[in-house]
Amino acid sequence: MNNIPSVDLADFLSDDPKRKQKFVDEIGKAYEEIGFVALKNHFLSDKLVDELYNEVKSFFDLQLETKKKYEIEGLAGQRGYISFGKEHAKGKKEGDLKEFWHFGQEPAEDANLTEEYPKNVQVEELEDFNHVGMEAYRMLEKTGIYVLRALALHIGLKETYFDHWASNGNSILRPIHYPPITEEPKGAVRAGAHGDINLITLLMGASTGGLQVLRKDGEWIDAIPQEDELVINVGDMLERHTNNKLRSTVHRVVNPPKEEWDKPRYSIPFFLHPRSEMPLDCLEECIDENNPKQYEDITAGEFLHQRLVEIGLLKK
Repeated sequence: MNNIPSVDLADFLSDDPKRKQKFVDEIGKAYEEIGFVALKNHFLSDKLVDELYNEVKSFFDLQLETKKKYEIEGLAGQRGYISFGKEHAKGKKEGDLKEFWHFGQEPAEDANLTEEYPKNVQVEELEDFNHVGMEAYRMLEKTGIYVLRALALHIGLKETYFDHWASNGNSILRPIHYPPITEEPKGAVRAGAHGDINLITLLMGASTGGLQVLRKDGEWIDAIPQEDELVINVGDMLERHTNNKLRSTVHRVVNPPKEEWDKPRYSIPFFLHPRSEMPLDCLEECIDENNPKQYEDITAGEFLHQRLVEIGLLKK
């Protein structure tokens, strides 16, 4: 396997039970073997994607002093602007060669949440930035919930098992800007090798190159989706919850060849997090004699706190 498998969400949404089962089988197999798929026929329109990229590029083109006023102390980087080099991969001290923004959940009035999410930071200079960002957030959340429904069926759970936990969850939309590289990086890459924290990640913009996935045999392969596909991967929370049945695969964003250093790169991942009180205890359906329980019980909120400390966004 030299590229990640491609699946079609239209199969799962079809009235044909055979097509629906085909999608469940394909995505389940891919997530057990490599932890990544490219997904076509998601809920993002081409128009919305174009609008989002225009807004994101306009924001990152602002003067640094303007962007810095949206870097809010005390939020552990969970909302607003995070400046160049602030975040690093777990176990790595060099900061990643990127700056980024965080949109967070704006829950429904009837969500009955046990927690309060931080408010989103409003950008004064760009009147459509927040509106377009949250519209994309909703479409990515909707896509993610359908992927989780397929995975619930694959595991042997009720199809809607994840719906409550994932809707109105603590998800994050992260537009990232990797600026042009101006000098030889000292041990730093655009994004160091890491696994994601959350349930699943839905990534826009991987078609611009640089994303690599670590295969089981230790080989790095390029993840090259079609332009209209999202790359979707399993995060550490889902790997833990399924007792390693579904794989959270290590991945990275490598620096481009020197002749392309002058080109910036943009990508927009959506990190689908559940509500903080979701138990990540290993599912009984994923425990047997050959695969005994691998992890202690923990909630999603406790696990997230641990990891934010490890990657440098939250102080102990």
